[in-house]
Amino acid sequence: MARLLIVDDEKSLCQLLEIAFRQDGHVVETVASGTTGLAKLASQVYDVIISDIRMPDISGIDLLEEARTSRNPAAFILITAVPTVSTAVQALNLGAYRYVIKTDKLVEELRLVVARALEELALREENVRLRRELLRVFAQNNIVGHSRKIEAILEMVRTVAPTTSTVLITGDSGTGKELVARAIHEASPRREKAFVSINCGAFPETLLESELFGYFKGAFTGADTNKKGIIEAASGGTLFLDEIGETSLSMQVKLLRVLQERKVRPLGGTVDVPVDVRLIASTNRDLQAMVSAGQFREDFYYRVSVIPIHVAPLRERREDIEPLARHFLRKFSLQMGKPLRDFDAEALSALTHHSWPGNVRELENAIERAVAVSGDRDGLIRLENLPEAVTGVSALGERAVHIPREGVDFENLVAQTEKQYLVEALREAGGVRTRAAELLRMSYRSFRHYAKKYGI
Repeated sequence: MARLLIVDDEKSLCQLLEIAFRQDGHVVETVASGTTGLAKLASQVYDVIISDIRMPDISGIDLLEEARTSRNPAAFILITAVPTVSTAVQALNLGAYRYVIKTDKLVEELRLVVARALEELALREENVRLRRELLRVFAQNNIVGHSRKIEAILEMVRTVAPTTSTVLITGDSGTGKELVARAIHEASPRREKAFVSINCGAFPETLLESELFGYFKGAFTGADTNKKGIIEAASGGTLFLDEIGETSLSMQVKLLRVLQERKVRPLGGTVDVPVDVRLIASTNRDLQAMVSAGQFREDFYYRVSVIPIHVAPLRERREDIEPLARHFLRKFSLQMGKPLRDFDAEALSALTHHSWPGNVRELENAIERAVAVSGDRDGLIRLENLPEAVTGVSALGERAVHIPREGVDFENLVAQTEKQYLVEALREAGGVRTRAAELLRMSYRSFRHYAKKYGI
């Protein structure tokens, strides 16, 4: 049921249209002049307005211009017995939904036009609802920002969430690839089912296979019980394979079979288990280059990258730094019970000018630290509350980078710095090496190489 306003100085036509649209189940009001129609627009909200163009007082064009200023503009349909090209062009340029000529089939034609207009209105309202829901989901998942690149991701999530297509999310470590994957899941019809995530670079190949596919008792040494695999556990929901570029060629073959046949066979089993799972994968590596180098299967690449989504690094969307920083400030202020409300000018400038090599994860950690060490003075985060890496100033007020007159042993200095970052990353990650590797935006294999190099 919709609310319709009909404006025409021909009373018999108004009565005819009122009868027809009431039979269709709509609420209909009719007025015989543009002036009265204008008063109705000022006090009522309508879904569809049908107005004659030529009326003694105010024309339908004037009424259309006024209706455009409404906060909830209706679908405006203009009708006329004396059509002209210039009037039709003017009406459509002003946003008229349709321009209909009065004929003996006017009622039937208007019924069809109104039905189409209401269908489009319902679709537009659904899109608005979905967009608001996605904004809520994004906020819940710390995906905050108003840059064009974030808006593009939001639109892509809205488009692909209802589908079952495989998605590949690319981007540097710390950009929030898993958060985008969760947003897709939570905006999809699978939201009530499980979202299961696994980091492919965190396990040796044999252990990864048993985690993904499960196993039966006795399948290998140490398999004392039956265990359901992650793929089967995600059935009906979403499986997120983080850092899929770390998988071996043989594992890629097995995963390709799952995607093609929608079945898994646990280790030690003889029967395939059907699974209904939507795959979302992510990587910070260039998979196309890996395909060219023979390090990633081409058929598997095309199977996982049906819908690619790229999450740009924070340095390429600096307009998102300030809203993200304020979002994290509110989050950690509430968690720590501190009455902090904003950043002072120097602190905000330092935040917006930092390159953020660790992306959103680095920004979040920086704001958490700032809130923790803040003295709550004036409710503002100040420059001295921010990490040295962000401000470029040490706790003593000196520049973080200083070269003495006698010079420095550059290679030794770099080695010391690398080791310090490895140790600090491990501390931040609670000793979990895969997490430490993510903080340093390197693969787990690279982290192991450097850790061995420096005896960590």
